[in-house]
Amino acid sequence: MKVERMTAAQLDGVCALENACFAHPWSRQSLQESLENDNALFFAATENGEVIGYIGMSYVLDEGYLYNVAVAPHYRRRGVGSALIRTLVTWCKKENFAFLTLEVRQSNAAARSLYEAFGFVKVGERKNYYTEPTENAVLMTLYF
Repeated sequence: MKVERMTAAQLDGVCALENACFAHPWSRQSLQESLENDNALFFAATENGEVIGYIGMSYVLDEGYLYNVAVAPHYRRRGVGSALIRTLVTWCKKENFAFLTLEVRQSNAAARSLYEAFGFVKVGERKNYYTEPTENAVLMTLYF
């Protein structure tokens, strides 16, 4: 597995991941516009040329806001998510970020545990943030 900066050539693979992983996937156009945004950063994990995961964030000055982490269902629990988060956290540290923050479904114990392993802490909740099903979001932040 390789983790590298995402390219426009990987958009179709990332769109497939979005559709497989989320009730409300980003459109290809939204992903492309974000990829072209100077204040956004994306990494893709690939194996044999196939996109098997991706992570994306936006940032303002030294503040990072994680968009999504997605891993193909048949590649979960194989370290792909960890590799993506590690790559992004390492980049943020090199760029002297103050923090990186995210929202995660309250019921997503696996993701919350993964984020906690990287030092993210719960800092709040957003009531009924998610739909299908309706659920609170847990706000988690990693301070550098």
